[in-house]
Amino acid sequence: MTHDLSDAGWQPSSRYPDPAIRVLDPRFESLRMTSAAVERLYTGSRWAEGPVWFGDGRYLLWSDVPNDRILKWEEASGAVSVFRQPSNYANGHTRDERGRLVSCEHLTRRVTRTEYDGSITVIADSYQGKRLNSPNDVVVKSDGTIWFTDPPYGIINWYEGSPAPQELPACVYRVDPDTLEITMVADDSEGPNGLVFSPDESLLYVVESRAKPRRIRVYQVDEHNRLHSGRMLIDCGPGTADGFRVDVAGNLWCGWGMGRAGLDGVRVFAPDGTAIGHIDLPERCANLCFGGRHGNRLFMASSRSLYSLYVNTQGAAWGRGKPG
Repeated sequence: MTHDLSDAGWQPSSRYPDPAIRVLDPRFESLRMTSAAVERLYTGSRWAEGPVWFGDGRYLLWSDVPNDRILKWEEASGAVSVFRQPSNYANGHTRDERGRLVSCEHLTRRVTRTEYDGSITVIADSYQGKRLNSPNDVVVKSDGTIWFTDPPYGIINWYEGSPAPQELPACVYRVDPDTLEITMVADDSEGPNGLVFSPDESLLYVVESRAKPRRIRVYQVDEHNRLHSGRMLIDCGPGTADGFRVDVAGNLWCGWGMGRAGLDGVRVFAPDGTAIGHIDLPERCANLCFGGRHGNRLFMASSRSLYSLYVNTQGAAWGRGKPG
């Protein structure tokens, strides 16, 4: 069963366990906290995306894409401020192995790194002499390589970027952190969007956002960082997968929704692709990350708002938003 999740009427649960946290399979029982409820930390975005946790500063950054800004939420005070504006319509973010912010920018059609002094280094903006489309989401492997998806969503309208001709097919790319050499690693995904590694980095999961229905694809990663044996793992059916992260046990926590109760929120899958749990939200969730002191707090960027929930697991390397 679901309860009233209309945005106007939404209130945090006044009792435990929170009925918004639904068990779809017994394997989810051990992952939920029966004495924790969904919290709304902020509302006022136009399209919230790409949360990334900075444990060393006890704050979270996330994108408000149409408003061309990156917002900052501080754990100690709950204060929200503008971290960067304009942001070049930034979308997905992560941190590299040295803790620097790595961002996907729609307007400039590039992936960038923010250095310790605040300067910006361009990681990738073209491939074989052609401009990238609009990098969407990004993860950093433990060896420092930077992996990102490049669908055309930022070049098809003025809302999240700027209209422009598409010069390259939508692909998944890998960047060497030292030489900044870019390699196309997958061109068989229909609209690659969110991406994440399994905890041991032997698998790469990619959301196919142009497939109908949407799918989550999985690839094997070899010792040379090449992808093999791509296959569909999850048929999203009426749901809409977007961005996602994994926990230490390899479960997939996926931004989910189609604008109606029972689908909007976060869908959780076991490594075998079985849906095991769902977190109902009053808005479609675009992306999420793990954070907090112990890496057991789930932050969910959802349409106009930012939500959080304490769970009984930890993000793998804090959901690749490392270091914690």
